[in-house]
Amino acid sequence: MLELMPQSTEAAVALLARGKLTDTDYQQVLIPRLREMIAKQGKARFMMVMSPEFRGWEARGAWDDAAFGFKHRKDFAKLALVGAPKWVKWSMDVSQHFMSGEVKNFAAGQEEQAWEWVTA
Repeated sequence: MLELMPQSTEAAVALLARGKLTDTDYQQVLIPRLREMIAKQGKARFMMVMSPEFRGWEARGAWDDAAFGFKHRKDFAKLALVGAPKWVKWSMDVSQHFMSGEVKNFAAGQEEQAWEWVTA
């Protein structure tokens, strides 16, 4: 499940990920918000906080993530991951070579530092 975090603004979005991410999470929460941000300011600023209950993606959710990320790989200014498991960090390390924006991993509990970085 993806949950919009209270510090989100029109200029930057923060989401909390719990359990397994689904197609519904992407179609109703993440993608519309990022599309709107990209349309208004040209680039997205995004922070995803992965709770200890984060368990990855359902197949369709993983497809949504990959497809949107590939299509918009040049539309991110900054992307911060907070508390990501090693396998997600590894995946982002590979993916960032195809993106034009900055990607940075933060340890669990570093939401404030990540948000400051994303919004700077």
